[in-house]
Amino acid sequence: MNNRYPFINGPLPYDYNALEPFIDEKTMQLHHDRHLQTYIDNLNSVIEKNPMLKDMTLETLLCRWPRLPQPLQIPVRNNAGGVYNHRFFFNGMRPPCDEVPECRLAHIIDRQFRSIDDFKAQFKQAALSVFGSGYAWLVLDRDKLRITTTPNQDTPLIRGQIPILNIDVWEHAYYLKHYNMRGAYIDDWFRVIDWDMAEKRLHKAFKPHGH
Repeated sequence: MNNRYPFINGPLPYDYNALEPFIDEKTMQLHHDRHLQTYIDNLNSVIEKNPMLKDMTLETLLCRWPRLPQPLQIPVRNNAGGVYNHRFFFNGMRPPCDEVPECRLAHIIDRQFRSIDDFKAQFKQAALSVFGSGYAWLVLDRDKLRITTTPNQDTPLIRGQIPILNIDVWEHAYYLKHYNMRGAYIDDWFRVIDWDMAEKRLHKAFKPHGH
């Protein structure tokens, strides 16, 4: 997946209907092909008009946007964030599987949150607490896992945190199937988490300069 201008919208790593019955095919089509595509188009447009941004990676843009000229800060933050957050969300899911594999991440979750069920309860509470639009995240923060939230298309990267897992709680992520029942959507999302991908992200984060 390309990480510099011009950004492209690569295919999902699974079929649009692969997350059924928990996340519906129509939502995945609209979410990926329209919502993410719009952020990509907008980001490319901003960068095209500001060539000094062309060599920056997506992560660099998201860490440096506060130091950009004032008129560029909000467009870069919102659109680069929209690309990063959506890609991270889509790549963190897989066809339904209830098993949480025995792995380093699972052991750390058990140690820090007492159990996977306690972790899910705390994560759900965080995701429900997002007022309006945004995300809930599991991040690595100074060698400790934390649950955090961001509004709109903000990312934890600006805080120096390394994302491991995220859920999109913008209404367009769930409204077609779950209407206004965000809690039901969160419960269903737990059924399609790609724990292997989360483990890979954790492994990369623990490497020197992994982020």
